[in-house]
Amino acid sequence: MGLFEKMYTFIIFLAVIIGISLGQLEPIRTSAESFIVPLLISMLYITFLQIPFEEIRKSFKNLKFTSTTVIMNFLWTPLLAWLLALLFLGDNPALYIGFIMLMVTPCTDWYIIFTGLAKGNVALSTAILPLNLLLQVFLLPVYLLIFGGTTGFIELSFLVESILIVLFIPLALSVLTKALLKSKQQFAKNLLSKLSALPIISLSLAIVAMFASQGQLLLDNLNLLWKLTIPILLYFVINFIVGRKIGQLLKFSQSDKVSLNMTTLARNSPIALAIAMTAFPDQPLIALTLVIGPLLELPILAIITQILLFISKGKTT
Repeated sequence: MGLFEKMYTFIIFLAVIIGISLGQLEPIRTSAESFIVPLLISMLYITFLQIPFEEIRKSFKNLKFTSTTVIMNFLWTPLLAWLLALLFLGDNPALYIGFIMLMVTPCTDWYIIFTGLAKGNVALSTAILPLNLLLQVFLLPVYLLIFGGTTGFIELSFLVESILIVLFIPLALSVLTKALLKSKQQFAKNLLSKLSALPIISLSLAIVAMFASQGQLLLDNLNLLWKLTIPILLYFVINFIVGRKIGQLLKFSQSDKVSLNMTTLARNSPIALAIAMTAFPDQPLIALTLVIGPLLELPILAIITQILLFISKGKTT
């Protein structure tokens, strides 16, 4: 785990503080919003470059694991997210939508790191990664229409347009770049290693820009954001227990159970954030929800990693 990965939570928190501070200056506050979408597109482009789409075939070599993760991530988890949102956030549509967007997008990067730290099956987790990405890109608008269609915030045409701009353009560019570099494997590998920190930098700058333009809204609604804590904590507790039980029922090895836990717990806030900022520009609380999420998620994943290590140690002694 590199320095940027270790400091990810701190970097996000620092970006929030810097953004709010810069937002006190009128010229910065009025112009900051124009930088958000370009920064997010650049972040996603580099992120997609790092995703091993060629591994997607390997995910189908272990059909039991792949089908289990797909069912948990794209059937069970959306239902759980909807129930928790309805129970705890139903009186605030912006937080309701932001919470659902966070929970229905499985992680496509961080969970690999935590899987390795918890001694899970990293190869298996890597193989499922591109499938997770492709399914969430296509299913996110479906979930929003199903679970958020009654809020009045969602316009189908604007949502589709936002997804095309923010997700499919960088995805298409990354596929094209990989095709052009296919004959230069070593050069591509060296290039990606040098660019590995850029997604975090781009995301942090986008968060700075967002809080520079909308930071006062966060300060005015701190009491609302505290409401996110309980459903987020419940999500992780419930899904951790469900993942362990399913892994036991299906007789997964300990390393495969760790992989199942991590791929069904870690969430992909950058992709959800990119959509929120473009699809709901007049509802900044949705985007703010997706920034607050990782501040809670990453420490929770670190704790879960230690729990899984403790369980693994207990099974080997």
